[in-house]
Amino acid sequence: MRRIAILFGLTLIPRLLPAQGVLVAPHYLVMDHRTRSGSVTIYNPGTDPVEVTIGTLFGYPVTDSAGEFLLYTPEHPDSSQPSATGWVDAFPRRMTLGPKERQTVRLLGHPPAGLKDGEYWTRLVVTAKGGVVPVSGVSDTTGIQVGLTLEVRTILPVFYRKGELTTAATISNVRTAMVGDSLEIRAHLERHGSAAFIGTLRGSLVDSTGRTISTFSSPLAVYFDIDPRFSMALVRPAPGRYHLQLDLSTEREDLSSATVLQSVLVRDSAEVRLP
Repeated sequence: MRRIAILFGLTLIPRLLPAQGVLVAPHYLVMDHRTRSGSVTIYNPGTDPVEVTIGTLFGYPVTDSAGEFLLYTPEHPDSSQPSATGWVDAFPRRMTLGPKERQTVRLLGHPPAGLKDGEYWTRLVVTAKGGVVPVSGVSDTTGIQVGLTLEVRTILPVFYRKGELTTAATISNVRTAMVGDSLEIRAHLERHGSAAFIGTLRGSLVDSTGRTISTFSSPLAVYFDIDPRFSMALVRPAPGRYHLQLDLSTEREDLSSATVLQSVLVRDSAEVRLP
């Protein structure tokens, strides 16, 4: 069992090393049972050749006791988990991309006979191995150069859908606490329906006059029930009572609405007392 710390977009690319990685588009892929196929484009924006390896793994986002998102990746998912990893293949699986070169990778689904209606998941893992980065600060009296060969992994979700699917999510157990100059927000998000809920959680803090004093917005995915933590910056708020409004919708600015299953807007709220 492995747990990988993730960003909401599930893309693991160190920002300080853009020349060592590759760009992958789209960063969210949906395959349907009619076509059983999909594709992504891999682009090398750097000035050196990059060796690229394509793989798959089963995983989905969960939260830990602190409310941080992790990518849970069981090595051997049991039959109750909707894994498509064993029957979604990528072609080609290995390539070398020259500077500014791009390559299309095709995904083909070979589901087992009698596959039940539902949504099945896998993750496409794109591993890019770039050139050697020199290591500074090493004493050198022999003329030997020291360097590191870097590997950068991009992990993106792949959904395989069969039949008519629905999704929904609810918010409950909203609680807040001041941490430094920010309002920490915790909530329980429960998924309903036959597919993962992909959407955005937005929050606003309103004072007694109806004036909004702070907001936050966070894209998220609810595969199974989670208890995430969010943070809302506050700039010298006056002591008193406030109203926290949370809106959970399937709107995503970074994804096509054609690939996101739609659901009704869900709202919850909590009273907040600031000292």
